[in-house]
Amino acid sequence: MSSILIKNAYIVNMVSPISKADLLIEDNRIVEIGIIEKEADKVIDATGKVVMPGMINAHTHIAMSLFRGYSDDLELMDWLQKVWKIEDLMTPEDVYWLSLLSMIEMVKSGTTTFCDHYFFEEKTAEALTKLKMRGTLSRCIIGDGEAADARLKEAEELYNEWHNRENERIKVCVGAHATYTCPPETIKKSLELAKKLNAPLHIHYLETLDEVNQMKEKYNKSTTEYLEELNTFENHVILAHGVHLNDEDINSLKHIKGGIVHNPISNQKLGSGIANIKKQRENGLTVCLGTDGQGSTNTLDMFEEIKSAAYLQKATYKSATAISAKDVLQMATIDGAKVLGLENEIGSLEVGKKADLIIIDLNKPHLCPVHDIYSTLAYSVNGADVETVIVDGNVLMENRVVLGIDENEIMEKCNDIVKRLF
Repeated sequence: MSSILIKNAYIVNMVSPISKADLLIEDNRIVEIGIIEKEADKVIDATGKVVMPGMINAHTHIAMSLFRGYSDDLELMDWLQKVWKIEDLMTPEDVYWLSLLSMIEMVKSGTTTFCDHYFFEEKTAEALTKLKMRGTLSRCIIGDGEAADARLKEAEELYNEWHNRENERIKVCVGAHATYTCPPETIKKSLELAKKLNAPLHIHYLETLDEVNQMKEKYNKSTTEYLEELNTFENHVILAHGVHLNDEDINSLKHIKGGIVHNPISNQKLGSGIANIKKQRENGLTVCLGTDGQGSTNTLDMFEEIKSAAYLQKATYKSATAISAKDVLQMATIDGAKVLGLENEIGSLEVGKKADLIIIDLNKPHLCPVHDIYSTLAYSVNGADVETVIVDGNVLMENRVVLGIDENEIMEKCNDIVKRLF
């Protein structure tokens, strides 16, 4: 049994007040928090540092690291048309290297868990065996007929091959692309598969006004009515974006299992709009944070999403109290775990939970002085301030060095992919 003892830290556990204490990890679990006088295999002095749960990026497309900076300043539908043409040329091996690149970016900015929605997800799973993060994977199902059936088969194969692998760090759910790209029969089959596998359904939902208008024109229904008639909300759902929810939509979602993934930077950059997450949360919806893919967000730094989520609500409501620093930190941690159905395992620092945590050094000019740790974390910290990352009791990054990975090799591979595809 291996053990790690973290000494003299500010423990931001996301479920109770901040304390100055030690934290003991044995194997992959947190076993004690307090003043600990025990020996351990590894001791980390965290004096002047914060220990908090790792960030949970609940909606992304990590192999889209390929598209960072490509086709910027386009509306979503125009941007998608350009991206899809390149994606048709991508190979499984491309997805492996591009996924690794994104995983390095996430680890180096404090993310320990991500929920992905893409294709060739078995290669992303292979990348997870290399860089031992925690990931929930969904093979994107899109279209209809034989093409959709083939993707559904791949989704089930992905589940059978990878779900609960790597000490249960890898989870698999069912990923339908969106209501405007999946006709009723495809949504039904996706739901049937999710029910069969007892897995969540991960789907883009009310991201743009174009979607709202398309659904009205095509089906004479709102997106929510369309999904309700298919009994979608009887299943656990991971609803990506939720920008254009009205009061009727919110009322329909009040008792769902799962929740909304807010992607504020992507929604701003693509001009999709500003989600009213204050109203969603006040009505009992669980709202967490995601980055979307780097093509539309350019960064996987969840601390940037935290800032953006907070500032947008304050500006929208013309009130500095619209949402608090602690609120948005919870959205990036424990609420993300709830939306993914992992709240009993991760998302907070509690005895018995899995040891997924990050250490942040506060001894820096841009973080001085510290009047309130929640405020410093939400509004001043950035991903580069993350010093150490531990997932499942394993140190993935120490002193800003990602262990067991050749970053230069991976960047070189990804640049070769770019040269070939563009």
